[in-house]
Amino acid sequence: MNISFVQWMQLLVSLSLLIVLHEGGHFGFSKLFKVRVEKFFMFFDYKFHLFSTRDKWFTRLFPRFKKNETEYGIGWIPLGGYVKISGMVDESLDTEQLKQEAKPDEFRSQPVWKRFLIMVGGVLMNLITAMIIYCGLMYFVGEDRLPMRNITNGFVYNQEAQVIGFRNGDIPVKFDGEEIKGWSPAIMQDLSKASEVTVLRDGEEVKVVMPEDAPDLLDLMEMQPPFIQPLAYSKVKEATKDGAAYKAGMRDGARLLAVDGTAIQYWSDYDSLFLRKQDVLSLKSCTHADSVRQRRMTIVFQNVDAAQPDTAVLQLDEEYRMGVLRDLDMVDYETQHISYSLLSSIPAGLQYGWHTLVSYVDNLRYVATAKGAKQVGSFFTMADIFPKAWDWIRFWHLTALISIILAVMNILPIPGLDGGHVVILLYEAVTGRQPSERAQVWFEYIGMGIIIALMVLALGNDIRRFLLPWLF
Repeated sequence: MNISFVQWMQLLVSLSLLIVLHEGGHFGFSKLFKVRVEKFFMFFDYKFHLFSTRDKWFTRLFPRFKKNETEYGIGWIPLGGYVKISGMVDESLDTEQLKQEAKPDEFRSQPVWKRFLIMVGGVLMNLITAMIIYCGLMYFVGEDRLPMRNITNGFVYNQEAQVIGFRNGDIPVKFDGEEIKGWSPAIMQDLSKASEVTVLRDGEEVKVVMPEDAPDLLDLMEMQPPFIQPLAYSKVKEATKDGAAYKAGMRDGARLLAVDGTAIQYWSDYDSLFLRKQDVLSLKSCTHADSVRQRRMTIVFQNVDAAQPDTAVLQLDEEYRMGVLRDLDMVDYETQHISYSLLSSIPAGLQYGWHTLVSYVDNLRYVATAKGAKQVGSFFTMADIFPKAWDWIRFWHLTALISIILAVMNILPIPGLDGGHVVILLYEAVTGRQPSERAQVWFEYIGMGIIIALMVLALGNDIRRFLLPWLF
């Protein structure tokens, strides 16, 4: 497990901010409609809490909070937050107040449209937060683009791509006739949905038709070597401490110079050599000894602070990895920096946020597949996407993305989540009657079961990805 303290801190700050804002959406609409809110907590306070405005020491310092109808606090379980709204069946499963006659300031006494707004308030707040962050980034930072036509050396394609019709050196410039704005790893998603790709080949535009059985996004992401990759120098972004490369002396920022006597300049050169090894391993006559021999290779590399290259013999693991993350920064090409005024940053930020939202919603369909379920992650996966050194620009980009994820996940029609409550309200709006108290409690139980199952799946995936390699 190679997640730094700084990464955990960035995740904690990001989630704390977004949880408060999400619950603030529910709280704000409740107050707007004069619905009583009993508790407003960041994190869950099962059995005990870290802080509460009802604590004796706090009420001595600030006596006015004794009379405040809402208790504010911080729990100890960082899995979310909640507001306890009077007259509502929620995750607390407190139904005692429902046995009494409804009061005007309770949730259940409000018309459907008010209860609907209270329930979607958190999701709306998350979406608004993401859009504000993106607009702010466009105004204060701007946008850097690498136009596809500026990538003069072209791209490298694997065998599957070449069977479809791509050729090494091709530069994708259009998807289904629409010009590609610039290169980014997210281009794979657009590629997975395209029916036709226009590439620049030897200075001329050539159309490549994608077959009906073309790889989907998950297949594209899992391909080794990648379906398409830019020419990136064979530079190591991170050498994981449990990997063969690190044990041989390779460190972050190192350059891979040669493998088994063959010079390496780009990562695509390494992939080409690796394909030859795979061809040998695919033979029926290949024995275990042959496999071990093919996984052994001599590399020449040079660390950032080294005056001379080093040579080492590596034994790759059974999945033929040497334990490095590649630095896929491209060969130097001319980029475009786009600055935005205060007015122009708003549509630019909204467009960027909308595209991010649509892309995430579109990717949710993969979660229901066996491959997609393996990609689900918990807090370890979330922490790992933050940089190891605090980077405010990256922090705000990721916070906006997580805010969108929280909005989408909460509006899913799962009992116990905001979307589950919205489904109940829609049922009431159509039928004219509320589900029984017993039914609402069972909805909460079912929802909690689904959520716990998803959390177990996510945590199990993270244990497999992060903890098991670290322990063994």
